[in-house]
Amino acid sequence: MLQIQDLTKRFGTKTAVGHLNLTVEPGDIYGFIGQNGAGKTTTIRAVVGVMPFDAGEIRIDGHSVREEPVLCKSVTAYIPDNPDLYEYLTGIQYLDFIGDIFRVPADRRQKRIRKYSSLLGLTPVLGDLISSYSHGMKQKLAVLSTFLHTPKLLVLDEPFVGLDPEASYHLKAMMHELCAGGSAIFFSTHVLEVAEKLCNKIAILKDGKLIASGKTEDVRGNSSLEDVFLEVVGHES
Repeated sequence: MLQIQDLTKRFGTKTAVGHLNLTVEPGDIYGFIGQNGAGKTTTIRAVVGVMPFDAGEIRIDGHSVREEPVLCKSVTAYIPDNPDLYEYLTGIQYLDFIGDIFRVPADRRQKRIRKYSSLLGLTPVLGDLISSYSHGMKQKLAVLSTFLHTPKLLVLDEPFVGLDPEASYHLKAMMHELCAGGSAIFFSTHVLEVAEKLCNKIAILKDGKLIASGKTEDVRGNSSLEDVFLEVVGHES
């Protein structure tokens, strides 16, 4: 569903991501972890087509992000680490706007909005302006919007930041449900316990280079993911 081949991105003389290779299969919940500045967000932005890259290739569902950007975006959903929403729309207006962009039929759209807004506790405020929402409510609205068109690839940058425990629980269930239907999820997180329990595969990035990847149990071995992470990034546990 996602194939990253020899991805390289430079900022001046600094190589933010160097010769990165990674494959995410349908059904994967793939965790992407690393220290601040490791290159996770740069990689994610290149994957979703909002940042050009210097070398390599990225394919989503077999299509080139460079050569077929609109097609790739049509089957992808993305939540950045600090999503910008249109604050002078109401919640429901924003969801209808996203539904229109992805051409989600009205009946299917309404069914999904009812389902996910109920799960995330947003139903009572969908008629309110987004500018009146708390940070957590804005995060929930961004999450809901990404599930409207059942993306083949869901890309998330620190999706659990700002969510309360109940919303986090429901998001995890939504992620499992999406992947059970054949989609894939690629997401970064600093919460190693979440990655260890939620992800079937893990990749660890350091200084823009992939230093460990594979099935979670293989990467972890007989240790905790936290112990492995501290070891591979050069710290003592």
